[in-house]
Amino acid sequence: MSSTTIRPVSTPVDRRTLAGVGYGLGAGALWGFVFLAPQLVSGFGPLHLAVGRYLFFGSIALALLAPRWREVSTHLGRREWLQLAGLAFAGNTLHFILLTAAVQQGGVAMAALVVGFLPVTVTIVGSRESGSIPLRKLAPSLLLCVAGAICIGWQSLAAASTTSLTQQLLGLACAIGALVTWTIFAVGNTRTLKSVQVSAQDWNLLVGLVTGAQSLLLVPFALALDGGNHLASDWIRLASVCAGLAVMASIFGNALWNRMCRLLPLTLVGQMILFQTVFALLYGFLWAQRLPTLLELAALGLLVASVFSCLSAHRRASAGNMAT
Repeated sequence: MSSTTIRPVSTPVDRRTLAGVGYGLGAGALWGFVFLAPQLVSGFGPLHLAVGRYLFFGSIALALLAPRWREVSTHLGRREWLQLAGLAFAGNTLHFILLTAAVQQGGVAMAALVVGFLPVTVTIVGSRESGSIPLRKLAPSLLLCVAGAICIGWQSLAAASTTSLTQQLLGLACAIGALVTWTIFAVGNTRTLKSVQVSAQDWNLLVGLVTGAQSLLLVPFALALDGGNHLASDWIRLASVCAGLAVMASIFGNALWNRMCRLLPLTLVGQMILFQTVFALLYGFLWAQRLPTLLELAALGLLVASVFSCLSAHRRASAGNMAT
């Protein structure tokens, strides 16, 4: 008579997943400030914010990489530099310009609504990879995500708007563009991080270095498009916000995200983006000094439930693999 050994559910894979979720949560908390930044410096355009943020990011990255440049650069060939250029443009320069324009033209709620669909787009792409969980098993999580996004959008549409229809449509177009560019970045960056020979933090700094170089090319355009009569205090405020974004979102937020990408499958990486939406909404409530409405509370609950549903699907899949 043979006996069957039952393995415990807790495995190193589970610990990796929990650590990855923790990194994703931290990244979302820091990235949530990105949605608030355009409100803090509403007198400046998207290009000013992008150039300022990434000049600071690039400068900090250069300072941190300089002492170890010879060691880090030995792992970089032509292929890696092309990947860095593409990721920097799609995930940083272009994405942030589009996102800032979406917030300024359409509002935080509308931008958060559209970008809130990132988990859906990234998960759909991730489900096509070898060994990934089938999309049908992730359907409950995706439906919860969509329901949460719809609640945000319904609240946004129901609220009185001070912007014209043209501005709202422009904001929507920019938000969709931000969704597309960051989907490209999230998928490409996750795949690249699992093959490059540098640490997650060094990869983030290299992306920052390339983004800083790209932002230098945009400085003349930012100055040429500046039609406002800004006071010295306005520029100081812009510099402070940009420096804060560079440190919190780009240095620390990106570092946490990259660590997460090396621990989680792409189908779970997509769900972690929801933390950015949740924190963006919370910061927006604090900025507006108001409590969330019932629809907004429902949206927050649905988004959090979407993350737990996705985690549950991956846990069941992991348990099934061990059983076989």
